[in-house]
Amino acid sequence: MAAAGSVATPPWTMTHDRGARHPRAMRTWHHRDMIRLRFLLACLLLPALLLACAAKPAATDNPPAMHGETMRIATYNVSLFDNDAGGLIARLKLGSRDARRIAAVLQRVRPDIVLLNEFDYDAEGRAANLFQRDYLEQAQDGGGEPLHYPYRYLAPVNTGVPSGLDLDGNGQVGGEGRERGNDAWGYGLHPGQYGMLLLSRYPIDTQTVRSFQRLKWSAMLGAARPRMPDGTAFHDDAVWAQLRLSSKSHWDVPVDTPLGRLHVLASHPTPPVFDGPEDRNGARNADEIRLWREYLSSGDTPWLCDDDGRCGGLADSERFVILGDLNNDPADGDGRHDAIVELLEHPRVLRYVPPRSEGAAEVGLRYAEQGISRRGNPAQATGDFGPKTGTLRLDYLLPSVGFIPRGSGVFWPAAGTPEAAIAGASDHHLVWVDIERP
Repeated sequence: MAAAGSVATPPWTMTHDRGARHPRAMRTWHHRDMIRLRFLLACLLLPALLLACAAKPAATDNPPAMHGETMRIATYNVSLFDNDAGGLIARLKLGSRDARRIAAVLQRVRPDIVLLNEFDYDAEGRAANLFQRDYLEQAQDGGGEPLHYPYRYLAPVNTGVPSGLDLDGNGQVGGEGRERGNDAWGYGLHPGQYGMLLLSRYPIDTQTVRSFQRLKWSAMLGAARPRMPDGTAFHDDAVWAQLRLSSKSHWDVPVDTPLGRLHVLASHPTPPVFDGPEDRNGARNADEIRLWREYLSSGDTPWLCDDDGRCGGLADSERFVILGDLNNDPADGDGRHDAIVELLEHPRVLRYVPPRSEGAAEVGLRYAEQGISRRGNPAQATGDFGPKTGTLRLDYLLPSVGFIPRGSGVFWPAAGTPEAAIAGASDHHLVWVDIERP
């Protein structure tokens, strides 16, 4: 294989050494010889030229895919949020120990593309600027070399945005303290809380990004409308008609990578808890996950319309990766497990051994000794959620078929190792996968 930046000599190319030619190899060509040679070359080359012209694809700005090159993708719920608007910006300015440890993990793993969940959004991108400039681009203790991402995507989310409706059914709109977050389009105490930030080494086609922030839940065919145990609808019809499906947002972000165009399908569904017998958050989590199944399906989906009014899913020919904190374990914890299992088993999703870690296995064993057993493999857990819940697999990287997995893991070092000192800034751990084209 040629070295990076070099051009390999094609096998059909001859390299001539002028100094090695024998003088008798030189001859004078007559005019008729040249005519015969040109005619012969034309006969030989014309079919190939015609075939090449017929097969030439339409002009495109997308770079050609490079086979044999590996790309690392990661997702990381970093818990860099604050209960006050602008609070994360203030903390990053002062110097945040947790942000330094998050940056150190990223510097160790060095993903080419990474989604950060629970990173507060602000319209000017000030928090993102501070995190990139003062943390990622500065060497951190326990980390590696500074890490620079020339491209990023961030956008508004539903969390903390007041709906003006009584969404939690307590008889009032808004409220005091943490209660007011229940009546936002997505739970949050200020607009942008628990937002998302996508960082990339490769160009992002921001002109063709699709966002489903404002998609109505009731628009989804077969939506799991929350109901009380007696079958009555939890929300009245007027509220149900306005509810948004996405608790944060769903993004389709095209990135032009050395492996070709990659659709980064990013989201962070609501946790399937903090509700009542109507299981409204469990139902919403399941349908937020189902949105990606519908987006990948080849059937007609006229209801699946993005915020710019473009309807329909992702073309069958496109490659993608679904990533984010999906808040649903395939076997354990709360949630409607069939939602995540059906996504994992979607025919367009690549099957590969789930990422795992020594730290998850170690902590899972400790919980098992305390009576918290698991049906799933404890080594595949991506976070530790305390003594009442234990460890769960909530964070996912699901590449499309058409890629070859070359490695994966969860950055969750075993206790007592040097790396463990930087791994505890969030209750989630970074998940990564290396992929390449066949």
